Amino acid sequence: MSTDPAPEDGALDAYSSIVTSVAANLTPRVAALRMRSGRGESAGSGVVLTAESHLITNAHVVGDADGGKAEFSDGTTAQFRVLGRDPLSDLAIIRADREIPSPPEYGNADSLLVGSLVVAVGNPLGLSGTVTAGVVSGLGRSMPARTRTAARLIEDVIQTDAALNPGNSGGALADSHGRVVGINTAVAGVGLGLAVPINRTTHQIIYALMHDGRVRRAYLGLVSAPAPLTPVQAERFGQRQALRVVEVVEGGPAARSGIRAGDLVLAMDGVALGDAQSLQRRLLGDAVGRRLEITVLRNGALVDVVALPGELPE
Repeated sequence: MSTDPAPEDGALDAYSSIVTSVAANLTPRVAALRMRSGRGESAGSGVVLTAESHLITNAHVVGDADGGKAEFSDGTTAQFRVLGRDPLSDLAIIRADREIPSPPEYGNADSLLVGSLVVAVGNPLGLSGTVTAGVVSGLGRSMPARTRTAARLIEDVIQTDAALNPGNSGGALADSHGRVVGINTAVAGVGLGLAVPINRTTHQIIYALMHDGRVRRAYLGLVSAPAPLTPVQAERFGQRQALRVVEVVEGGPAARSGIRAGDLVLAMDGVALGDAQSLQRRLLGDAVGRRLEITVLRNGALVDVVALPGELPE
């Protein structure tokens, strides 16, 4: 009688091996965070970011607290202070007051595919070192974020069916190689979790929070949405999508430049724009007060306008 494992057993063993390997690598590097502020006590998770004791978490986890306590699975505890928070990306950077475990490897969420295996590590409901696994259920999702003076959509949010619960926020979402590709940020419903992606835009935000304590954003005063180009237009301009201007704020930089509702924004400073993230990436920090050349398609004709963006107030 054969004792060889059935093929499905082999697949399950491989799945288990991946999850246990990722868990063993990440669990020591994810801390349980506790804060006290004017709103009372709160808790969440944070992921080691650098060898200099920085951690990354959610802006909504730290809230308006100045600091708090981080506890790791090996019993290491540290006090931390908040270096910077950015509610419009729901990211925050904190720094511990002593040596903490080394950081994990960070990957690029842009390489994920729907169906990719992901592992979530966090501290839900006060249960430290909790590991759940699932797949990427969707990519390119949007999640609203706002401050007292501004609102926007966090773009390219990762949707996963890995079980998330309160306290998972700020924890790590990793790929099958153990690389952190997202920061778990929301429990949207049963069987549905969301994570802010780690990608080129995120790295710009992280750098700004670490060095400046805040993220400066340029303000154009328009609302746009991705729109497909016709096959003829796509061939002519070498891109399949543009951004359709839905609304222009009266008196804002876009309105003063001559941009109108209904225009299709093709490019900014010669760089093609096909989604909201590509526009937001162009409007970080150094775009404030800088002359921007914007190419739009209006009634079938190309129109070049020049805008001088202001700074989005905090």
